[in-house]
Amino acid sequence: MRRKIIAVDGPAASGKGTLARRLAAHFDYAYLDTGALYRAVALNVIRKGCVPGDTSAAVEAAQNLDMAQLDAPEFARSLRTAQTGLAASIVAAEPEVRAAILQAQRQFGETPPDGKQGAILDGRDIGTTVCPNADAKLFITARAQVRAERRWKELVGEDKELTLANVLADIEARDARDAGRATAPMKQAEDAHLLDTSDLSIEEAFAAALALVNG
Repeated sequence: MRRKIIAVDGPAASGKGTLARRLAAHFDYAYLDTGALYRAVALNVIRKGCVPGDTSAAVEAAQNLDMAQLDAPEFARSLRTAQTGLAASIVAAEPEVRAAILQAQRQFGETPPDGKQGAILDGRDIGTTVCPNADAKLFITARAQVRAERRWKELVGEDKELTLANVLADIEARDARDAGRATAPMKQAEDAHLLDTSDLSIEEAFAAALALVNG
């Protein structure tokens, strides 16, 4: 029996991860944060002593990615730092890196773990490239200033010197890289529902997302 797939795309700090996890819990579907895969690649490149722009190191890390790493507490914490996020957007622009990770993402959607009846994947190219035949597609967005404030609040506890201006600059630079890359750029799929969370609470955004998926 074919499993159902819900694709959730959007830029950094738009709320897509929170909504995707909530939807997965609601439907009892498997959930995959595909951005974590690119963060893992970037972190492995950095820990190897290379720079994110080292294409050969990034491709090697992608080809040898162990998804079990994502569940290791120390590794998982390191995935969420600002440095790793910035590096992830750099390695994610490499076509060979994306190709190496593509099949793992598709397999997750087609054969969800633990016998789940469906899968929810969030990222930037799920509805357009990874799972173009998904049963439902959402594109979650928010104004850049709002997204920067959200991300700054997440990170400032670990870096007291981090400024909102710096986070906004990083957000805008990342948006440009994600939307401008030649391979699988971030964009709304033609058949995706657009949801702007700028002025919505988490509960309001979830209710809106659920209505769009069920609609």
